[in-house]
Amino acid sequence: MRESSQDHHSDASDALAGLQANSLIKEDRNPLVMLLWGIPLVLNTFGVIMITSVGTNISIARWDAPFVLAIKQIQWSIIAVLGMIVCYAIPFRIWRRYSGVFWFLSLGLMYLTLLPGMPKVYGASRWINLGVFSIQPSEVLFVFSVIHLSKKLHEKDISKRRAFFRTILMYALAFFPFVLQPDYGGAILLFVLMMGIYVEAHGWAYPLTCGGALGAIMFIPLLFSPYRMARVLAFLDPWEDPRGKGFQIIQGFIAFANGGLWGVGLGQGLQKLRYLPAAHTDFIFAAIGEELGFVGTSLVLVLFICWFAVILRFYVDFKGTITGTLLWGFAISVALPLLVNLGGVLKLFPMTGVPLPFISYGGSALVMMWARVGFLLGSIRDGLSEQKA
Repeated sequence: MRESSQDHHSDASDALAGLQANSLIKEDRNPLVMLLWGIPLVLNTFGVIMITSVGTNISIARWDAPFVLAIKQIQWSIIAVLGMIVCYAIPFRIWRRYSGVFWFLSLGLMYLTLLPGMPKVYGASRWINLGVFSIQPSEVLFVFSVIHLSKKLHEKDISKRRAFFRTILMYALAFFPFVLQPDYGGAILLFVLMMGIYVEAHGWAYPLTCGGALGAIMFIPLLFSPYRMARVLAFLDPWEDPRGKGFQIIQGFIAFANGGLWGVGLGQGLQKLRYLPAAHTDFIFAAIGEELGFVGTSLVLVLFICWFAVILRFYVDFKGTITGTLLWGFAISVALPLLVNLGGVLKLFPMTGVPLPFISYGGSALVMMWARVGFLLGSIRDGLSEQKA
């Protein structure tokens, strides 16, 4: 009886200690939670400042007013932050419960872009025109792919083989609209994202054996696409066609060279004067390099690294749970476009037209980046509640 009483007392003590530990986790994380939305807010604000600087001439040329692009980005930023608040305010368990509905809706939007009459940008049908503004459904699909796939991979008693089959099935359904748009870069990013989520939840075995072969097959269309091959060749040797396919890459290098350590000064850059295409979107990092120098670009990278470090700190607490997989997936879904954009600007990868997260000009991409922040905060809140329970 005494041993039983002692055991009971020990169990009660352990339970109390667990609750206290969870409480400490929550209290200790309050500053880190603030960083999860505070750092993107700093990056977003910095992006508005840079768009104001590099977008003045474009605004004057298009609308005969200097700050049109900046005002539009401020408007989108407000909408994006409000969207983040909505995503966080709705309990994340609801997003998880209906993740399949949201994922199929986003997939339907992807197929909707293929209908006649949809707007085309550089020959690609990736947008849906809603009159007042346009949306890019792939941005929505990426976010809900993280939520729905994480949920499916953590179903009770699911085997690694079955989990991998579901991952491939989800990707196959989304692959066709990407190819038909065409958005081959988006298809590759989604493949890497889904494989990354599967690896976190179930390990490397199936992705190494099957995923590698599927990944290799995806590169075959490169051999039969003159446009994509031209991009690859421009990446390999931009000076072969300095006024054509290699023009953008070379002008980006010139922007970095002009900036040096401290930059030429905010608003003083010359490359934005019709020399550097897409200075406010895809190549805004090069514009930062020219106007604020190595110091400015390093600051941007440090902010991103700090943000991922905060997510990693939470991930350590939730590793092995669906919350951990969600945090991992959301982190990858931001890291991939970040790496692809920086790699394209710095000539590490071929250019794919992916914007710099939170900084580049754009509406739907910015809104969905902030939606990720809301879902991150919501998943952590629900994860802490589940731990405490």
